[in-house]
Amino acid sequence: MSKHELVVVVTLASLFVVQAAHADGPGGVARGLKTAPVFSYISEKRRTAAPFAHVMFCARNPDECKARGDLSEVSLSLLADKQLHAVNTSVNRSIRPVDERPDQGDVWQVNVKAGDCEDFALTKRDHLIAMGWSAKALRIAVTKTPAGKGHAVLVVKTDRGDLVLDNRMNEIKSWTDTDLRWLMIQSGDNPRIWYEL
Repeated sequence: MSKHELVVVVTLASLFVVQAAHADGPGGVARGLKTAPVFSYISEKRRTAAPFAHVMFCARNPDECKARGDLSEVSLSLLADKQLHAVNTSVNRSIRPVDERPDQGDVWQVNVKAGDCEDFALTKRDHLIAMGWSAKALRIAVTKTPAGKGHAVLVVKTDRGDLVLDNRMNEIKSWTDTDLRWLMIQSGDNPRIWYEL
């Protein structure tokens, strides 16, 4: 058998094995592929100007806006999942929700007793970083609620997709399962850089 004939035989044999694996039916590989969960990640578009209130927040709190951490995606182990839910719930309970006063403008703050949506998101980010989470996986996003109100949330990039921590609820959802209209998000590599969505 020549070298060329051997390559043809090996190639045909491998094609047969692949086809047989996919034809296994309910008990084989094909079933596993159908039931595998699909995780969704936010896809950034072009770079955009950061919200002015965030620029001012970074000027007042430069340590909160440093690019740090090594992992851009968190492995959502049982412990990590528990930490994520605990932080979301505890911050939602510890900050009294108040809207910004029009005469004061939009002021972003961290670790406050009373604040609006971005204060919740920044505080959750700060608490997770203090627990050892990589800042690269924790991004603030600006959205709109179904009523058309501007709203900020924390987006956590995990091996199960981008998850949303929202002060309106204690449940943590995939970004695709929220009722939000997505406008812009921070870069994971540099919190001062923002992208359109």
